[in-house]
Amino acid sequence: VQLQASGGGLVQPGGSLRLSCAASGFSLNYYAIGWFRQAPGKEREGVSCISSADGSTFYADSVKGRFTISKDNSENTVYLQMSSLKPEDTAVYFCAAAPEILGRRVTTWYNPEKYTTWGQGTLVTVSS
Repeated sequence: VQLQASGGGLVQPGGSLRLSCAASGFSLNYYAIGWFRQAPGKEREGVSCISSADGSTFYADSVKGRFTISKDNSENTVYLQMSSLKPEDTAVYFCAAAPEILGRRVTTWYNPEKYTTWGQGTLVTVSS
């Protein structure tokens, strides 16, 4: 059971990146997948989440309108398309899986304690 996050890198302000979170050893069909980020000296914060129970998507206010989360069931992968990137988006980004028991949508998606499986981080640096 493993999540593999990838796609980070260095990008100029205003640029775009797409992060991927690939699952192996289990199906994402029964999990909500969340993206979190942690900047140096700051707490880990929820960025976005997609529910498998009903397809709902959630975003932190700081990224609404700029980030889009999506899921490819055939690839067992979740993506985070990030656009109009700002220096304050610089952080290590993690993906994580939260079980959705009996098809019930995860609540408080931004709470890291809801997530049982974590991928390694991928660094996103937004700088000119």
